[in-house]
Amino acid sequence: MSPLKSLPQEERPRERLLRDGVEALSIPELIAIVLGSGTQGKSVLDVSHEILSHFGSLERLLEATVAELMEIKGIGKAKAIQLKAVFGIASKCKKINALEKFPIKSSSQAYELVRGEIAELKQEVLLVLLRDVRGCLIHREQVSVGTLSQVLVHPREVFYPAVRHKAHSMIIAHNHPSGDPTPSSADLELTRTLIKSGQIMGIGLDDHLIVCRSGFVSLREKGIVPERARY
Repeated sequence: MSPLKSLPQEERPRERLLRDGVEALSIPELIAIVLGSGTQGKSVLDVSHEILSHFGSLERLLEATVAELMEIKGIGKAKAIQLKAVFGIASKCKKINALEKFPIKSSSQAYELVRGEIAELKQEVLLVLLRDVRGCLIHREQVSVGTLSQVLVHPREVFYPAVRHKAHSMIIAHNHPSGDPTPSSADLELTRTLIKSGQIMGIGLDDHLIVCRSGFVSLREKGIVPERARY
């Protein structure tokens, strides 16, 4: 394989990505951009092809550990960590995408979708689960990070992703780091504000979950969110 330096400047991976976009590049070329440089006697593209060949498939490469990546000659700890971080992002995106169009049929099901992401965090985080007209998940997004005791959020932050993704309705969820999912007066006020905003915008609030490691409270089940909301 030709050394990277022998390629015309405009045909090198970085330049092609800028000019043609990420879809125009092969997996080895994208890996080469992450690595940045090759090793003595091997171009970065040679090393990239060797990595992919070593694992045999993209799926196995994404699952490789740092130690397994370091088994490849020329891949030290720093580069292995770089690769693992990028592969980790890809894996998380893959899991999230797999949830799209997933029907949410109960508050317990919604809780299971968010528990692993926010239940044990030390600061409050608010997530939105966006739904289509059939109640299926089409997108999930973190819209706010708060302090140890409260989430600071404005309705426009919550509804911006809903408008962008053309959602019919949404479920919001936030955690209580204290471990007590009992809704505070601020939680109730936020819920009522979002209900009113949703009525104006035509995007319904189906539920507001307050979650922690031990369980959750559904404000729909508590009667705070109107009965028109459905699962």
